Amino acid sequence: MYRYDEFDHAFMQERVSQFSRQVERRVKGEMTEDQFKPLRLMNGLYLQLHAYMLRVNVPYGVLSSTQLRGLAEIARKYDRGYGHFTTRQNIQYNWIKLEEMPQLLADLADIEMHGIQSSGNCIRNTTSDQYAGASADEIEDPRVYCEIIRQWSTLHPEFSYLPRKFKIAVTGAPKDRAAVALHDIGLRMHHNAAGETGFEVIVGGGQGRTPVIGKTICEWLTPADLLSYLEAILRVYNLWGRRDNMYKARIKILVNATGIDEFRSQVEAEFEDIKASPLKLDQAEVDRINEYFQPPAYETLDNADLSEQRAANADFDAWLKSNIAEHKVPGYTIVNLSLKGPDQPPGDLRSGQMEQVADLADQYSFGELRVTHRQNLVFTDVKQQDLFELWQKLVEIGVATANINRASDMICCPGLDYCALANARSIPISERINQRFSDIDRLHDLGELSINISGCMNACGHHHVGNIGILGVEKKGQEFYQFTLGGSSAEDASLGDRTGPGFSTDEVVNAVERILNTYIDQREDEDENFLETYRRVGMAPFKEALYGAN
Repeated sequence: MYRYDEFDHAFMQERVSQFSRQVERRVKGEMTEDQFKPLRLMNGLYLQLHAYMLRVNVPYGVLSSTQLRGLAEIARKYDRGYGHFTTRQNIQYNWIKLEEMPQLLADLADIEMHGIQSSGNCIRNTTSDQYAGASADEIEDPRVYCEIIRQWSTLHPEFSYLPRKFKIAVTGAPKDRAAVALHDIGLRMHHNAAGETGFEVIVGGGQGRTPVIGKTICEWLTPADLLSYLEAILRVYNLWGRRDNMYKARIKILVNATGIDEFRSQVEAEFEDIKASPLKLDQAEVDRINEYFQPPAYETLDNADLSEQRAANADFDAWLKSNIAEHKVPGYTIVNLSLKGPDQPPGDLRSGQMEQVADLADQYSFGELRVTHRQNLVFTDVKQQDLFELWQKLVEIGVATANINRASDMICCPGLDYCALANARSIPISERINQRFSDIDRLHDLGELSINISGCMNACGHHHVGNIGILGVEKKGQEFYQFTLGGSSAEDASLGDRTGPGFSTDEVVNAVERILNTYIDQREDEDENFLETYRRVGMAPFKEALYGAN
């Protein structure tokens, strides 16, 4: 994984010193909250309902075991002993004291981490496929280009004050695990007719109050032109994006208002002016960055026979069915750690658990792990012969629920328990759904399924693209929950269709039950998943189950 160079270290020390002075002025009352707000946002510090919240970047979701131990210590020292992993593959701390922020940032710098550009109207943390570099279906490792984008975008003088926040995602595999069509810019690596690897460039995706599936602006872009083309898109957006209305400031609004053909024309004109500039990526620079992502020292192994352990242990068998993925190297596998266990808010991990996971990463996965956009963790390089032993240890820690891509593997925002923007609670709803669908046999019978929950229209819980989406709303002082069906954030990205009126807090879990029972009744066979069934039969049977016949 990437390691900070001299520039990175010097930059972080300067930023810590600078923000320390700014915090001191705010604490002394020499600066108002309105004056302080843009300064704290530059460092990832938000003011939430009960306390300050710090968001820490995890670039393209890659963490070392040393960094995870450092994050555990920060959770113990500055928070309430836990951290919350987010859909941007970051980690958040919800109980930060302002006067402790300078030392906290210094501690983060010691483990080569920071919160710069995790908030504000700038280019946010670039996200990627959590299996990057290890997946059997990968065309090329996207982390190399994610790191190049990180270095190009950090403190970019032209794009530090964009009309609105800006998000980029990169995937290097045909199966989209990075939700590229739901980003301001999505990059999908694929081959052209000559067999060369390049990027499909998708622009104008996003969720929030106006959800949009991104549109392809360039079918195939050579990697040498990647930064020039990104710069061209951002220049057009920076010039024409609205700054008079924050709800209409995202690039998705501009692309829809302009039309993709006219927007493409403006980008291409800008691109022609700059593509021969120093932004052009030469192969030597790509190779230099690629050196940071060389594969670990894999052993020559045969695929392990686990049939005896599977036959003797139904729980282990269920875990293998849902929580592992195919590795590109024989004898190895990718292991998903579920942060959606019983009595565990989605994405939360206690400091002690972080340290235990870090120890297991050292022992079983070359000291590295990943954060997923579905708020779980991944060991990318586990020997198949170690799976049973590793599973037993994950069970002890509480991160071995066999539910990856199943009904209880929910994306969930913090909701009204923490967020000042939320209209309704989301964590208690997710916990109740988890309890209702805790039986592993039932989870696996329901098959692959995504349930996403947001506490407001900002859609931090990605409800628009859940197979089942749940949106919390407030009506006359009461919390209600609206449903959408048929969403997807994968390569077949789609927005969910609204079912109808919302349900009260007491009714919402039963409504989920009725939706899933209808799916069981309507599916053609056990191999047809929820999304396939919904797309085949449509809304009508689900609507009848929820509201009765008209």
